[in-house]
Amino acid sequence: MNKTVSIIIPCRNEEKYIEKCILSIIHANFPKELLTIYVCDGMSDDNTRSIIEEISQQHPQVKLLDNLKKTTPFALNLGLKTSNDDIKIILGAHSEIDKDFIIENVKAFEIDEKIGCTGGVIENVYEDETSKIIGLAMSSSFGVGNAHFRTGNKDGFVDTVAFGAYDKKVFESIGYFDEALTRNQDDEFNFRLIKNNFKIFLSHKIKCKYYVRGTFNKLFKQYYQYGYWKVFVNKKHKTVTTIRQLIPLFFVMFLLTGGIISFFNTYLFYGFLIILGVYFILAILASFNFKINTIKKTKLIYAFLILHLSYGIGYFNGMIDFLFLNKNPTEKNTELTR
Repeated sequence: MNKTVSIIIPCRNEEKYIEKCILSIIHANFPKELLTIYVCDGMSDDNTRSIIEEISQQHPQVKLLDNLKKTTPFALNLGLKTSNDDIKIILGAHSEIDKDFIIENVKAFEIDEKIGCTGGVIENVYEDETSKIIGLAMSSSFGVGNAHFRTGNKDGFVDTVAFGAYDKKVFESIGYFDEALTRNQDDEFNFRLIKNNFKIFLSHKIKCKYYVRGTFNKLFKQYYQYGYWKVFVNKKHKTVTTIRQLIPLFFVMFLLTGGIISFFNTYLFYGFLIILGVYFILAILASFNFKINTIKKTKLIYAFLILHLSYGIGYFNGMIDFLFLNKNPTEKNTELTR
């Protein structure tokens, strides 16, 4: 196996996580002479840069790049364009890879010559009770639909992965990440990849941990932006990229219209309550897939509701801004929420 590999890590103010992330890569079962690590830092003002520089002195394959624009897609493109390796892997600063993560990505490309991207399943590591609840919601098919890299219920061809490994030829063929997208840049890129006759393969052998942090407030803002920016992507490509993105919108529209018209008709009111009741029954059933107590189950149901409402509201507002008013993204919706 003589494929060269680059790992690109966008980061900013990640002093708590970046060392564990980089060291997990250095200690992976992959030849050091074939590996380069590009940490694209958004001009951190904590100890992140000094930590990276100290590691790079002992491990010269670690390179620090300055992300002057401080955005994720710019950081990704900075690393990707600097690298000339055969396979380029994107990783989050909150991640720790399994020892076989790199080599299993490389092997997966041999399954089918059409594969342009490979990825695996994320194992969440929770830092407090709230982050655990959020992580459980995001690993549930009820919470995020058929996002297999989160739910871990499929091994094969998928429409997107997190922390993808990309064949060099993909970027030569379709270009790089859209730097106009603060959110959804990976989904948009993977949509273009599939559109251009490449395949995405997900393997359970490709494993990494991800340290989940957050609050319910940040979760709402994060998924609001996902929904909002998804419309921008759809407008760019003049199509709906995945069907699952519409379900939260339909849920919000149901609550809005159903809540109003049910006041004018008793039957419609009872119908509205029944459908709403079905939603909460499904949420309760989904919560029983996890061995947690009743209080945590209640919080999990609340997290489900946040996921669906925030994404749906964001999508609805995105439709108004991008489709009806033909506006550009507002500054508020370019703010990072993590």
